Amino acid sequence: MDIKIFVATHKNYWMPEDDIYTPIHVGRKGKQDIGYIGDDTADNISDRNDGYCELTGFYWIWKNVKADYLGLVHYRRYFTHKGLFCRSIDKKRMDILSRKDWENLLKYTDIVVADKRKYRIETNEEHYLHAHPREQFDVCKAVIQEKCPEYMNGWNIMMNRTWAHMFNMFVMKKEYYHEFCQWWFDVMFEVEKRIDLSTYEEKERRWFIDEMLLDVWLETKGYQYKEINVDFFEKQNWLKKGGLFIKRKIMGK
Repeated sequence: MDIKIFVATHKNYWMPEDDIYTPIHVGRKGKQDIGYIGDDTADNISDRNDGYCELTGFYWIWKNVKADYLGLVHYRRYFTHKGLFCRSIDKKRMDILSRKDWENLLKYTDIVVADKRKYRIETNEEHYLHAHPREQFDVCKAVIQEKCPEYMNGWNIMMNRTWAHMFNMFVMKKEYYHEFCQWWFDVMFEVEKRIDLSTYEEKERRWFIDEMLLDVWLETKGYQYKEINVDFFEKQNWLKKGGLFIKRKIMGK
C-alpha cells in the first residue's frame, strides 16, 4: 500500500523515524534551506505561505505527489493511539501511528480526520466569530453561495454544530484527496481575490476560515470517515487557553 504522509514544518524539529512520514518545509520559497524537501518546486504556492500556512504543503502534495493515499500532519501534532491526557512527550512520540498502523487502518476507511474538537457551549460559527475576523466568514459564505450553492446546506449544518474536525490534518485515498483539494482551493482562491490581508492586524494576516471547510465538504458529500486521536507535542498552558476562551466568549476578540 503506497501511503505518503507529510509533516509540515518551517524549522528543524524532532521528526518520527518511521519512513511513512516525510518532513516538508512549508513556505520554503526565499527561505534558508533547513534540509527538508520544500513546497517551492514545480506547481506550488509557497510564496503565499504567510496567509495559507500549511495549505501551501497540501497544495504541493496535491499537484506533485503520486501515491495511493496522501496526507499531512504537523510537526507539533500527530495522529496517535489515545493515551493518558497527562502522559509525557516521549510517551506521546511512542504512540504516533506507525506504517503498520496506517496500513491496517486504511484497509477499512478511505478518509481519516482528527477526532472531534468539542466546543460544547457555543457553535462553530460563534466560536469562529469570537476569535477571528468576520470578513473571512462572510466572504467565504458568499463565495460558496455563488460558486457552489449545493454546499450551503453543509455549511449551515457545520456552522450550527458544537464540534468540528480541526487542525487541517487528514489522510485520504488519492481520489478523495484530489477531489477535496480541487474544491478547497477553488473556494479559497476566490476568497483571496476579495480580501486584502495586508489591511489586517499582523497577528490576523492569515486565512482562518480554510480550517472550517473540511467538514462542509464531508457533510455535503456524505462520505464515511474515521476519526483518530490527535496529540499536541509541546506543553500547553490550559489555564491561559481557558481564560482566553472565556474572555472571547464574554467580550469578543
